[in-house]
Amino acid sequence: MAAPTILIADPISARGIEELRRDGALDVHVQTGLAPTDLIAIIPRFSGLVVRSETKVTRAVLEAGSQLRVVGRAGVGIDNVDVETATQRGVIVMNAPGGNTVSTAEHAFSLLLCAARKLPQADAMVRGGSWSRKEFQGVELHNKTLGIVGMGRIGSELSRRAIAFGMRIIAFDPYLSAGRARALQVELVDELGDLLRSADFITLHTPLTPETHHLLNATRLSETKRGVRIINCARGGLIDETALAEALQNGQVAAAALDVFETEPLPLDSPLRALSNIVLTPHLGASTAEAQESVGIEIAQSIRAALLDGTIRNAVNMPNLDAKTLAIIGPHLRFGEKLGRFLSQLAPKRAEHLNINYSGKVNEVDTTAITRSVLKGFLQNAGGTDINDVNAPAFAASLGLKITETRLSAAGDYTDLLELSVASEGQTVSVAGAFFGATPRIVDINSRPVEARPHGVVLVLENTDRPGIVGRIGTLLGDHGVNIATMSLSRNEAGGTALTVLNLDTAPDDELLDRIRTSEDIRSAQVIRL
Repeated sequence: MAAPTILIADPISARGIEELRRDGALDVHVQTGLAPTDLIAIIPRFSGLVVRSETKVTRAVLEAGSQLRVVGRAGVGIDNVDVETATQRGVIVMNAPGGNTVSTAEHAFSLLLCAARKLPQADAMVRGGSWSRKEFQGVELHNKTLGIVGMGRIGSELSRRAIAFGMRIIAFDPYLSAGRARALQVELVDELGDLLRSADFITLHTPLTPETHHLLNATRLSETKRGVRIINCARGGLIDETALAEALQNGQVAAAALDVFETEPLPLDSPLRALSNIVLTPHLGASTAEAQESVGIEIAQSIRAALLDGTIRNAVNMPNLDAKTLAIIGPHLRFGEKLGRFLSQLAPKRAEHLNINYSGKVNEVDTTAITRSVLKGFLQNAGGTDINDVNAPAFAASLGLKITETRLSAAGDYTDLLELSVASEGQTVSVAGAFFGATPRIVDINSRPVEARPHGVVLVLENTDRPGIVGRIGTLLGDHGVNIATMSLSRNEAGGTALTVLNLDTAPDDELLDRIRTSEDIRSAQVIRL
C-alpha cells in the first residue's frame, strides 16, 4: 500500500517536517507560496494538507481534494480553513492549541513597552540622522493601570508580566470566575465601560465573534480615559480601525500598537499608516523560533496519529474517538453541545461550577466525549471558534470553571437523560434533555417540565400564571412578524409562577424584546439562539 501523501503548503519548522518524514511512513512534499489555482490543481493527489495562516483552505480547495483526509493548521486559529465544508466532506481539521501562548504574550508586552516609550519611532528618527529627544518623552508602566479584555491563556500570561512591572491589573471577562481572578491577582470589573474609564493601557485578548466585532468602536473609544494606550495582538476586527485612527489624531488615544488587522496585509490606503503615534507589526505574535518549532512538531504528531493509527487528537471538528464509538454516541455529542449552548445563554456569566448528570443507558459508554461536547457548546460564547472538543476542558480551567460529572443508573421517564446545571454566587440554573426515539427534546428548564425543540430561536419567559398572558405575548409577537412554531407551558402551582417556552421562526429584535420584558406579569424573557 502506498504511503499517505502530505502537502506542506506554508513554512513550518524543520523539526515539524522531520517528524512527518520520520520512518518514511508518510510521503511528504513541501510546496509553499502556491497560488489558489495551483493549490486546487495539485490537491487531488494528497491525503493531508499542512498550512499556517497564509494559505486559505477554501471550499474550492476542499472539494478538489478528493483524497483529502486531514487538514492541519500549525497554530491556534482556524480562520483560514472552511471547517464547515471540511466537516461535510469528512475531512478532519486539526490545530496546535497552546504552542504560541508565551510568544504572543511576550509580543503583546513588547508592544506595550513600545506604546509607552515610542521606541520604534525614536529608532527611525536616529536612523534618519536626527537627534530630537523632546518629542519622544514616554510614560512609565510602574503604578499604571492595565486593562485586559479577555483573561484566557494569553491574557493570563501577559498579566503576570505586567504585575512584575508594578502595574495594577483590571480585567473584563464575563466568563472568568472570581476565584480564578484572585489567583491571578487581577481585579474583575462587571462592565467593559468600567475598564475603559479606569485603564491607562488597554490590551485585547478575546476571540473575534459577532459580539466582539468592533468591540472598541467610536462610542467605546470616547469612553476611555483621555490619553489611553491600546494594544491588540488577538484578532483583527476587534477594533474599528477608522475610529481608532480618528481617536489617535484627536488625542483621545495617545498611542496604539497593533499586530493584527481587519484586512491583512494592511491596505496601503489604511489611515493607520499615516499616523506617527502607532506601531504596526505584520502579525508576528507567534513568530518566534520556539513557537514555530512547538506548533510544527505538535501538528506533525497529530497528523501522523490520524493517518497512520486512526487516532484523532487536537481535532476541531470531531471528538477524539474511534469510528465505532462515534457511531454509538454521535447523537449525544450533537445534543450535548446544543444543551451546553442553551445553558450558557440562560445562566449567569461568571459560572463557577458546571455539573453534568448522565442517567440511563448512556452510562454504558464512555461519556468523556459527550462532556467535552457540552463544554464546547457552553464555552462557545466565551472562546469563539477557537473552542473545540480538545481544548474546551483547558479553557474551562483557565476561567476557573469547575466541572463535575454525576451518574444515575435509571432515568425515570426517559431511556436516557442528560441534565446540566450551573452554579454561580448561590444561584443555580439547569436544563435537561432526552431523546423521544431518535428525536432530541429539551424536557426540563430550572426543574420545570417542558418540551421544546433544541434548535433555532427559543424564547424562555417566566411569568405570573394569570389568564390571557400567553395570548398577549402571542399577539405582540404576531404584530411584529414573529411566528411561533411550538409552545410549551409549565407552572409550579395555579396562580404561581409559570414558565413559557416558545420555538420561534425568527428572533425578536431588541425593541420587541424590551416590550415583552416590560409587559405586565412578565418577570424575565431570554432569547436563546441554537
